[in-house]
Amino acid sequence: MAIVVEHDKRRKKILEKALVVFMDDGFENATFQKIADKCGITRTILYLYFKNKREIFIYSIKQLLLNLEENIKLIIADKSLRSTDKITKVLFTIFKVFEQNRQFICVVHDYLLHLSKGDGDPEARVRRRTVKFRHILSTIVIEGVKAGDLKKINVKTVHNFFYSFVEAAIFQLVVYKRNNLADLKETAAFAIKQLAA
Repeated sequence: MAIVVEHDKRRKKILEKALVVFMDDGFENATFQKIADKCGITRTILYLYFKNKREIFIYSIKQLLLNLEENIKLIIADKSLRSTDKITKVLFTIFKVFEQNRQFICVVHDYLLHLSKGDGDPEARVRRRTVKFRHILSTIVIEGVKAGDLKKINVKTVHNFFYSFVEAAIFQLVVYKRNNLADLKETAAFAIKQLAA
Protein backbone atom coordinates (compact mmCIF):
# COMPACT_ATOMS: atom_id res chain seq x y z
CA MET A 1 0.00 0.00 0.00
CA ALA A 2 2.84 2.42 0.77
CA ILE A 3 4.19 1.92 -2.75
CA VAL A 4 0.88 3.05 -4.28
CA VAL A 5 0.83 6.15 -2.09
CA GLU A 6 4.40 7.01 -3.06
CA HIS A 7 3.59 6.40 -6.74
CA ASP A 8 0.56 8.73 -6.57
CA LYS A 9 2.52 11.32 -4.61
CA ARG A 10 5.35 11.31 -7.16
CA ARG A 11 2.89 11.48 -10.06
CA LYS A 12 1.28 14.54 -8.47
CA LYS A 13 4.70 16.14 -7.95
CA ILE A 14 5.58 15.50 -11.61
CA LEU A 15 2.34 17.17 -12.70
CA GLU A 16 3.05 20.22 -10.54
CA LYS A 17 6.57 20.63 -11.93
CA ALA A 18 5.45 19.88 -15.50
CA LEU A 19 2.89 22.62 -15.20
CA VAL A 20 5.70 25.09 -14.50
CA VAL A 21 7.49 23.94 -17.66
CA PHE A 22 4.30 24.33 -19.71
CA MET A 23 3.69 27.80 -18.29
CA ASP A 24 7.30 28.89 -18.86
CA ASP A 25 7.78 27.40 -22.33
CA GLY A 26 4.26 26.93 -23.70
CA PHE A 27 2.98 23.60 -24.98
CA GLU A 28 4.98 23.51 -28.22
CA ASN A 29 8.34 24.33 -26.65
CA ALA A 30 7.95 22.15 -23.58
CA THR A 31 9.74 18.83 -24.01
CA PHE A 32 9.71 15.56 -22.14
CA GLN A 33 13.38 16.17 -21.30
CA LYS A 34 12.66 19.63 -19.87
CA ILE A 35 9.92 18.13 -17.71
CA ALA A 36 12.23 15.35 -16.50
CA ASP A 37 14.96 17.90 -15.72
CA LYS A 38 12.52 20.11 -13.79
CA CYS A 39 11.45 17.07 -11.78
CA GLY A 40 15.05 16.02 -11.10
CA ILE A 41 14.50 12.60 -12.66
CA THR A 42 15.56 10.84 -15.84
CA ARG A 43 13.34 10.53 -18.88
CA THR A 44 13.26 6.77 -18.28
CA ILE A 45 11.69 7.28 -14.86
CA LEU A 46 9.30 9.87 -16.28
CA TYR A 47 8.15 7.25 -18.82
CA LEU A 48 7.09 5.04 -15.90
CA TYR A 49 4.46 7.64 -15.07
CA PHE A 50 3.52 9.18 -18.42
CA LYS A 51 4.02 8.10 -22.02
CA ASN A 52 4.56 11.62 -23.44
CA LYS A 53 4.21 15.35 -22.75
CA ARG A 54 0.70 15.41 -24.22
CA GLU A 55 -0.45 12.84 -21.68
CA ILE A 56 1.04 14.94 -18.86
CA PHE A 57 -0.69 18.02 -20.20
CA ILE A 58 -4.07 16.30 -20.63
CA TYR A 59 -3.83 14.87 -17.12
CA SER A 60 -3.15 18.40 -15.79
CA ILE A 61 -6.30 19.64 -17.51
CA LYS A 62 -8.29 16.73 -16.06
CA GLN A 63 -7.07 17.57 -12.55
CA LEU A 64 -8.12 21.20 -12.93
CA LEU A 65 -11.55 20.17 -14.23
CA LEU A 66 -12.06 17.58 -11.49
CA ASN A 67 -11.38 20.16 -8.80
CA LEU A 68 -13.74 22.59 -10.51
CA GLU A 69 -16.40 19.90 -10.80
CA GLU A 70 -16.25 19.18 -7.06
CA ASN A 71 -16.88 22.85 -6.28
CA ILE A 72 -19.77 22.99 -8.75
CA LYS A 73 -21.39 19.86 -7.27
CA LEU A 74 -21.59 21.65 -3.91
CA ILE A 75 -23.45 24.54 -5.55
CA ILE A 76 -25.86 22.19 -7.32
CA ALA A 77 -26.59 20.33 -4.09
CA ASP A 78 -27.59 23.53 -2.26
CA LYS A 79 -31.40 23.31 -2.20
CA SER A 80 -31.71 26.82 -0.76
CA LEU A 81 -30.56 28.41 -4.03
CA ARG A 82 -32.86 29.36 -6.91
CA SER A 83 -31.80 28.27 -10.39
CA THR A 84 -30.60 31.76 -11.32
CA ASP A 85 -28.42 31.82 -8.19
CA LYS A 86 -26.99 28.38 -9.03
CA ILE A 87 -26.15 29.42 -12.59
CA THR A 88 -24.53 32.63 -11.36
CA LYS A 89 -22.51 30.78 -8.71
CA VAL A 90 -21.41 28.10 -11.20
CA LEU A 91 -20.22 30.72 -13.72
CA PHE A 92 -18.51 32.77 -11.02
CA THR A 93 -16.78 29.64 -9.70
CA ILE A 94 -15.50 28.90 -13.20
CA PHE A 95 -14.34 32.51 -13.57
CA LYS A 96 -12.54 32.37 -10.21
CA VAL A 97 -10.71 29.15 -11.13
CA PHE A 98 -9.71 30.70 -14.45
CA GLU A 99 -8.45 33.85 -12.73
CA GLN A 100 -6.45 31.79 -10.23
CA ASN A 101 -5.02 29.65 -13.05
CA ARG A 102 -4.62 32.37 -15.68
CA GLN A 103 -1.18 31.21 -16.74
CA PHE A 104 -2.36 27.64 -17.18
CA ILE A 105 -5.39 28.85 -19.18
CA CYS A 106 -2.88 30.62 -21.46
CA VAL A 107 -1.05 27.32 -21.95
CA VAL A 108 -4.32 25.53 -22.74
CA HIS A 109 -5.05 28.23 -25.30
CA ASP A 110 -1.55 27.74 -26.73
CA TYR A 111 -2.21 23.99 -26.95
CA LEU A 112 -5.51 24.53 -28.78
CA LEU A 113 -3.79 26.84 -31.26
CA HIS A 114 -1.15 24.14 -31.76
CA LEU A 115 -3.93 21.64 -32.52
CA SER A 116 -5.65 23.96 -34.97
CA LYS A 117 -2.43 24.31 -37.00
CA GLY A 118 -2.43 20.59 -37.70
CA ASP A 119 -5.18 18.10 -38.34
CA GLY A 120 -6.51 18.37 -34.78
CA ASP A 121 -10.02 19.51 -33.99
CA PRO A 122 -9.82 21.88 -31.00
CA GLU A 123 -13.58 22.25 -30.75
CA ALA A 124 -14.09 18.49 -30.46
CA ARG A 125 -11.39 18.28 -27.77
CA VAL A 126 -12.93 21.11 -25.77
CA ARG A 127 -16.41 19.60 -26.07
CA ARG A 128 -15.10 16.24 -24.84
CA ARG A 129 -13.42 17.82 -21.81
CA THR A 130 -16.38 20.04 -20.91
CA VAL A 131 -19.30 17.66 -21.47
CA LYS A 132 -19.95 17.35 -17.72
CA PHE A 133 -20.14 21.12 -17.30
CA ARG A 134 -22.49 21.43 -20.24
CA HIS A 135 -24.68 18.72 -18.74
CA ILE A 136 -24.67 20.46 -15.33
CA LEU A 137 -25.75 23.78 -16.83
CA SER A 138 -28.46 22.08 -18.90
CA THR A 139 -29.74 20.26 -15.80
CA ILE A 140 -29.96 23.52 -13.84
CA VAL A 141 -31.91 25.14 -16.68
CA ILE A 142 -34.34 22.21 -17.03
CA GLU A 143 -34.93 22.07 -13.28
CA GLY A 144 -35.30 25.86 -13.17
CA VAL A 145 -37.97 25.87 -15.86
CA LYS A 146 -39.84 23.01 -14.12
CA ALA A 147 -39.65 24.81 -10.75
CA GLY A 148 -40.85 28.06 -12.28
CA ASP A 149 -37.57 29.88 -11.46
CA LEU A 150 -36.73 30.40 -15.12
CA LYS A 151 -38.78 31.46 -18.13
CA LYS A 152 -39.63 28.74 -20.63
CA ILE A 153 -36.56 28.72 -22.81
CA ASN A 154 -34.77 26.50 -25.26
CA VAL A 155 -32.20 24.61 -23.18
CA LYS A 156 -29.65 24.34 -25.98
CA THR A 157 -29.82 28.06 -26.73
CA VAL A 158 -29.43 29.01 -23.07
CA HIS A 159 -26.70 26.45 -22.66
CA ASN A 160 -24.74 28.00 -25.55
CA PHE A 161 -25.45 31.45 -24.12
CA PHE A 162 -23.87 30.51 -20.78
CA TYR A 163 -20.98 28.75 -22.43
CA SER A 164 -20.22 31.91 -24.43
CA PHE A 165 -19.45 33.60 -21.10
CA VAL A 166 -16.87 30.89 -20.37
CA GLU A 167 -15.29 31.46 -23.79
CA ALA A 168 -15.33 35.24 -23.21
CA ALA A 169 -13.57 34.70 -19.88
CA ILE A 170 -10.78 32.76 -21.58
CA PHE A 171 -10.47 35.40 -24.29
CA GLN A 172 -10.24 38.25 -21.79
CA LEU A 173 -7.64 36.47 -19.65
CA VAL A 174 -5.49 35.21 -22.52
CA VAL A 175 -5.80 37.79 -25.29
CA TYR A 176 -6.52 40.95 -23.28
CA LYS A 177 -4.26 39.72 -20.46
CA ARG A 178 -6.69 40.82 -17.79
CA ASN A 179 -6.04 39.65 -14.25
CA ASN A 180 -9.69 39.61 -13.23
CA LEU A 181 -13.10 39.24 -14.80
CA ALA A 182 -15.05 41.80 -12.77
CA ASP A 183 -16.76 43.38 -15.81
CA LEU A 184 -17.69 40.01 -17.26
CA LYS A 185 -19.12 38.90 -13.90
CA GLU A 186 -21.33 41.97 -13.81
CA THR A 187 -22.54 41.34 -17.36
CA ALA A 188 -23.17 37.64 -16.68
CA ALA A 189 -25.12 38.39 -13.50
CA PHE A 190 -27.29 40.89 -15.39
CA ALA A 191 -27.93 38.44 -18.25
CA ILE A 192 -28.87 35.61 -15.89
CA LYS A 193 -31.38 37.83 -14.04
CA GLN A 194 -33.17 38.36 -17.38
CA LEU A 195 -33.96 34.64 -17.49
CA ALA A 196 -35.82 34.65 -14.16
CA ALA A 197 -39.53 33.89 -14.36
